[in-house]
Amino acid sequence: MKKILILLLVLLTVCAFSFAEGVKEESENVVTVYAYDSFAGDWGPGAEVIPAFEEATGIKVNLVSAGDAGEMLSRIIMEGDDCPADVVLGITDDLAYRAYDADILSPYDSPILDTMADHLKFDPENRLLPFDYGVFSFVIDSESDIPVPSSLEDLTSEVYKDKVILIDPRTSSVGLGLLMWTYNVLGEKNYLSWWKAMRDNMLTMADGWSSAYGLFTEGEAPLVISYTTSPVYHVLNEDTTRYQAVIFSEGHQETIEGIGILKNAKHRKNAETFVDFVLTEGQEDIAVLNSMYPVNSTIKLPDAYEWAPEPEILFTSDSDVVENHLDDILQDWIEVMTN
Repeated sequence: MKKILILLLVLLTVCAFSFAEGVKEESENVVTVYAYDSFAGDWGPGAEVIPAFEEATGIKVNLVSAGDAGEMLSRIIMEGDDCPADVVLGITDDLAYRAYDADILSPYDSPILDTMADHLKFDPENRLLPFDYGVFSFVIDSESDIPVPSSLEDLTSEVYKDKVILIDPRTSSVGLGLLMWTYNVLGEKNYLSWWKAMRDNMLTMADGWSSAYGLFTEGEAPLVISYTTSPVYHVLNEDTTRYQAVIFSEGHQETIEGIGILKNAKHRKNAETFVDFVLTEGQEDIAVLNSMYPVNSTIKLPDAYEWAPEPEILFTSDSDVVENHLDDILQDWIEVMTN
């Protein structure tokens, strides 16, 4: 009897230990991802990429919709060591310096980096890895009766009064991209004059791309700041070429979106697995559903991308200007737009 009791105690101990290990393994088989709203929304890439990742790896994804890119980054910095995220997805090259200054990211030398063009790798320390890229442009509703603008300066004409939807550069990477576009094209002495003139012509200053583009497709205004690739969505999903990107001979601003692993990530290996998936199997879905370009050079895009015009002149974010002068540029912008 004594031997039986001892055996039962041993079995119970083993079972309890095994159960505890199983719970531990299950609780650790997860990765928490902060992503911007348009990625995490019902119609964004997350709806396709996350289930595919979970099925392929068995790792559960806790996807958090954390606002637009600027809001998401501010949230992570504010949460500090208490931030539950393992991965952040959607920090652009012109916002990256804020993440570096806050020291919130850990380098990851993904083997997938070999598939990318060198100019897309905007962080030499690989704290942020590019996962897609695009080019900013104004998109026009071709069924409207307004003339097609041929330059940024054209948009300041009275004919576009209340016809243009802009986005706030303080909260949105798209808004910030437009700010840097005007700075690069018009120069340090003239870009603020453009914004001052646009106070009368803009219908509204949206806080993010999703709300701005939603107002545009609802017919609130015939012009919106977006991407050269935005028409691809409408061709693929609505079989229409009604919405078209406008190309200016003066040049356009390129933007690169990055993914990174948080320094305090609790599930580092799962985070690396997720990043590698985004840079491989997830590339086509992300490009198509984001209406952007993939960074992985092995990806073949649908024919609908023929409706994404390619500007001859592209501007990229100058790291020195962004790191040392962007705060001043934004402060000057605030004074012009609020006075």
